[in-house]
Amino acid sequence: MLRPVPDADGAPFWEYAAQGELRVQACADCGELRFPPRPCCPHCQSFDAEWRPVSGRGRVWSYVVAHPPLLPDYAAQAPYNVVVVELDEAPLIRLVGNLVPGAGQPIGSLPPENLRIGARVRAVFHDGLPQWVPERS
Repeated sequence: MLRPVPDADGAPFWEYAAQGELRVQACADCGELRFPPRPCCPHCQSFDAEWRPVSGRGRVWSYVVAHPPLLPDYAAQAPYNVVVVELDEAPLIRLVGNLVPGAGQPIGSLPPENLRIGARVRAVFHDGLPQWVPERS
């Protein structure tokens, strides 16, 4: 399976994820949250940044269900979903991942017919990667 290849700006995101924390970059001057990480704030042009914890709660903004033909390691798990999640704290921040029934479950373990735009989800972590699970009401 493919693993993230962090760059200098995004490395802290993956370090926090490995600790089971979802954090996003924020401008240390104006406080604006931003993702993907970058060296300069797009709002005030400050180069001062910090990493702030977020709740990990959000909603499915979009999704796709992948079917073969795929890369060999992924074909065995198909069909599987890839979701785009809009964070509660910052609706303009959207993170990509897989919606699974529980942390560590295979990416193809949630039936595609269970996917819904707007579904409430929360982040969980497995092997240093964020995944998304349905939020129970």
